[in-house]
This record gives sequence, C-alpha cells and structure tokens, in this order.
Amino acid sequence: MPAHGCMFCQQGAKMVLFITGVCRRTCWYCPLSRERKGHDRVYANEKEISSPEEAVRIAQRMSALGTGITGGEPLDRMDRVIEFARVLKQAFGEEHHIHLYTGLAPGEEDLQKLAGLIDEIRMHPPAECWDHIRETEYIRAVRRARKMGFSAGFEVPALTEVGRLEAALPDLDFLTINELEWGETNADEMRLRGHHPEDSVHNAVSGSREWASGISRYAKVRFCSSQFKDSVQLRKRLLRVARNTARRFDEVTGDGTVIYGLIENMYEIPSVIRDYGADMYEARDGAIETAWWILVEEEGRIGGKKSVIERYPDRGIVVEVTPVP
Repeated sequence: MPAHGCMFCQQGAKMVLFITGVCRRTCWYCPLSRERKGHDRVYANEKEISSPEEAVRIAQRMSALGTGITGGEPLDRMDRVIEFARVLKQAFGEEHHIHLYTGLAPGEEDLQKLAGLIDEIRMHPPAECWDHIRETEYIRAVRRARKMGFSAGFEVPALTEVGRLEAALPDLDFLTINELEWGETNADEMRLRGHHPEDSVHNAVSGSREWASGISRYAKVRFCSSQFKDSVQLRKRLLRVARNTARRFDEVTGDGTVIYGLIENMYEIPSVIRDYGADMYEARDGAIETAWWILVEEEGRIGGKKSVIERYPDRGIVVEVTPVP
C-alpha cells in the first residue's frame, strides 16, 4: 500500500513546499538544482515565496488537497515548518494532508512540535547505513513516530544497494523508492560511479529501475519513476492550476500549459481586438495579451510585435515563444 501522501501526488493535488535548500548532508546523488541547493529560500511549486499566506494562495489556485514539505533539510528550519504547516491547516482544515521529507531521525521533542501539523513523515536514511538499518536511529525514529500517531516510513533513491532496506519493512508504514535522477549538480558524481542517463529525454539513470525491482514486489513498497513525476504528477498539477486561473482567451493544453497571444510596442488596444469583447484581451506589463488565434486571423489588421506564448499557468515559466509574422 503506497503512502497516503502518494495518492494525492498521483492526482497532482499536492502543493510542493520547498522550505529551504540548506542541508547538513552532502549526498552525492542529490538532484537539487544550483538555483536551490544550499540557498535558504522558500518555494511553493515553482514560485519563490516569503510568507505562509503566499503558500495558501498558491494552494488555492490549484485546489490542493495537501502539501508535501521538502528541501534541503526541512527540520533545520523547524520554526518555519511549524509556521507554514499551521497556517495551511488553519486555511484548509485538518483534512489538508501534509507530509514531511527529512534526512534526519527526529527525536521525541521534535515530533511533539510537529504533532497535529504533520500527518506523514518520510525519512531518508543515508545509504551508508542501509546494510545495518535495524540498528540505526532511523528505525527507532519510525517506531517512535508511529507510536505518536504519525504515518511514518522511508523515502529513498533507487541505488544499487536499495534491496538492503528489505530488513526495515516490518517497522515501516511504507517505503517509497524514487528512480535515481541525473541532474546538473550530481552529474560529475554519477560519472565517477559509471552511471549514465537512460536516454536523452528523461533524467532517469540507466539501471535504477532494475535495482529496485526485487524489493518493489512487497506491498509496502512503491517505486516512483522519473517519467511518472514529469509526465503524470506535474502535468496533473499544472492542469489543476490552469483550470483555476486561465482567462477566457487562454488555451489550456493537455500538458497543463496555457497558450495566448502577445502584442508588444502597442500603446492602445486595437479596435479589431476590442470588437471581440472585453474578456478577450488584457493590458498587462506594457503589452496586450489576447487569444493566439486572434493574432493569427487578424494579423494584417494588428500592428506591433506579435508572438504566441506558451507557459506554465498562473504566470509560470515561459516554455516557448513563436513570432507571428
């Protein structure tokens, strides 16, 4: 049975709350980007934020059913975790499921602070201790957390030695294994160990799925592929945001991006665009935005610099810009 939080992730219904990029550990396989790794910044999904209230607004825009708190090491910013979790619970109610990822083995004092705010704890014991996992503090921390009412288990990457965690399964509510991912900050370490990407499209490391295949047969274990995260979880989350935030003239794609037309170097709304109705255009940031098909159909009657924009919803990152002649 997968972790309860995984079920919401599969629906794209969990906001990802990146609480800090600071971490005391230096795992060679960490895939964090240079933009985030080691930096004490907070992100809700893809947006950098500075307050719990901003996180609430982003969660509302995607109709989030829960939040996943990650990092870096979230427990190195315990006060921040508590503040954000408390505000999210107040805004959405106790049913808003919050899971916390940590590379530490929290003691009773820390667990008491998290009680009533965090529903599920996902610990990441370092690979160096997997061969004697039952003698580690991580097993004791899981037992402690479960006794206090948390759902608790491990979340680890699919390294060659991941099968050693079979010994831990009797004490876990779940074991989530993520396909090993190639990234800009771990590429050198990957090469040193003889690893390489599975193909030129995805970030998955060749062989990672096979390394996890044996232990994945157990009911408590869920294997999460890199492709699933990119093509299913992310797409579904983007679709939820797009459906809540798209304007009448935005076209929502099957990937959850939005497409619209952009006119620059124009200082008033062209009459041909006004004729389509006030809800079919918006003046924004010194430019005019409208339906992409209006630009194409009325190209000869509209001046300025014209282009079709595809981007993540809610003013997210721009995916593609196509000039209109």
